[in-house]
Amino acid sequence: TSIEEYAFSECSSLKQITIPSSVTKIGYSAFMNCSSLEQITMPALLTSIEAGTFQSCCSLKQINIPSSVTIINDEAFYNCKSLIHISLSSSLISIGDHSFENCSSLIEINIPSSVTSIGKSVFIGCTLLSQVSIPSSVKDIGSHAFKNAHH
Repeated sequence: TSIEEYAFSECSSLKQITIPSSVTKIGYSAFMNCSSLEQITMPALLTSIEAGTFQSCCSLKQINIPSSVTIINDEAFYNCKSLIHISLSSSLISIGDHSFENCSSLIEINIPSSVTSIGKSVFIGCTLLSQVSIPSSVKDIGSHAFKNAHH
């Protein structure tokens, strides 16, 4: 039912993974520095993406966040330099600090209307980010959220 902290961290040869539907929790930094990881299928019952889960997965190009996810924690996708497309959960409430920092290939992001909080430095260094939709539901945007982003 869970993948624990650092479980696949530093698995530099791991290219793709399908997480079984029984998994509801993925621990802190579980896939950090999986530099060859290109594709991941997440389980439908996952409720949050923990801090640093996919940090520095520099080959990851796209990801679909299951609709059950309500929180993306700090640095979840930090330094995912190849990430071009991310589909956010329609139940998402909060995007943590530095979540997409240095995702320098990210071009656009559509923030769902369920989101109320965007953390600090979330899109800092997203130099290709040219289209962002922020719904009126967002009540708090942290400092430097879009610093050095192309917008």
